[in-house]
Amino acid sequence: MSWDALTLWDATRIKPLTGGSSNDVWSVDIGGTIAVARLGKRSDDDLAWEAALLQHLDRAGLTVPVPIPTKDGRPFAHGLMVMTFIEGGPPADASDWRRVGETLRTLHRLTANWPQRPGWKASLELLRANHGTRIDLTAMPDEAVKRCRAAWARLAGHEMCVVHGNPNNPANILMTGDRVGLVDWDEAHVDVPLLDLVLPFNGGKLEGAEGDAAAQASAAWEAAVCWKDDYAEQRLAEVRPV
Repeated sequence: MSWDALTLWDATRIKPLTGGSSNDVWSVDIGGTIAVARLGKRSDDDLAWEAALLQHLDRAGLTVPVPIPTKDGRPFAHGLMVMTFIEGGPPADASDWRRVGETLRTLHRLTANWPQRPGWKASLELLRANHGTRIDLTAMPDEAVKRCRAAWARLAGHEMCVVHGNPNNPANILMTGDRVGLVDWDEAHVDVPLLDLVLPFNGGKLEGAEGDAAAQASAAWEAAVCWKDDYAEQRLAEVRPV
């Protein structure tokens, strides 16, 4: 896996961009058109899942980065994916975050019954499983695991779909006056949609017990994914003891 694979697109690197935690991301030039190239260590099965999802969402009218095929028609090659560039800026106020929430609800509606991302586990599956991609519950103290599982158990009974996984990070939202773009799909997987709707200014329009359950489950998820750093401990502190 190296940047040499850019020759498969006849692309040249321009400058590094802020990317996900698992990737090296650059702006690139393809025949005078600016695009975004992402190099990482995801498996081919994982990249195929993501590429199919982004193509599906683009066809349905959502603004997402779309894989640009190689000269021989592949959506990715050697760990490298080249995607369309999206213009826009982050949400600025409560009205913008409500638009983000509405866009996420559209994502959820469009991906009901979508297959799980290879190697991932949904929060409800982690009530029994100990491992799922970046989550290793055996690395956490028993009391912390009990708290996380108690929070996730409150999501039982909800339908599942694709969740973006990190939409409350403003850097992952690129907005203009007429559209909301969602970028950085590293954490996307199939799970309960409430996990996506814990947004600034209550952009997901969650209230009462549903809002509390979503906030607790979201904090538990981020604690487990990031364990063990300061942020993970901060998020775990938000999860009520059993």
